[in-house]
Amino acid sequence: MQTSTVTFPPPLPPFGKRDEGDAWVEGPNGQRFWGKFGAAGLLVWRRDVGILLQHRVAWSHFGGTWGIPGGARKKGESAIDGALREAAEEATVPSDHLRILHTLVLDLGYWSYTTVVAEALEHFDPVMADAESNEVRWVAIDDVTGLDLHPGFASAWPELREYLR
Repeated sequence: MQTSTVTFPPPLPPFGKRDEGDAWVEGPNGQRFWGKFGAAGLLVWRRDVGILLQHRVAWSHFGGTWGIPGGARKKGESAIDGALREAAEEATVPSDHLRILHTLVLDLGYWSYTTVVAEALEHFDPVMADAESNEVRWVAIDDVTGLDLHPGFASAWPELREYLR
């Protein structure tokens, strides 16, 4: 008999001990978005290997899909700083090895998500650094659409891919 393991998210610290940006925002049509002050993610690109992707754990929003490291921005934090911080926390991405190339913003009026595109100037091996990932790895650009992508990343990918060409 085969059994499956159900994983649950680690408990959040109690209010007052976590960042106030770590909260859901509900839109007018009932959609929920993570990040009281918006969110940001880092699309790291290496010319020789492709882009860095994160396989999201089952308990996360759109769990089981592939996307880029990212998350809620802190109050007063720029999108670039938030994306760099999140990528370091989730995948040990060294910001001193990157050159920021571009930003792509989805602004819904009540919530926004910024994709920060950066080129890795030196080789580094990403490492899963928190409980939010099943895996982090480099993926060839031509192989990205073969993965089950996070819906937000999937909708942005054609424009991002064109930019990287």
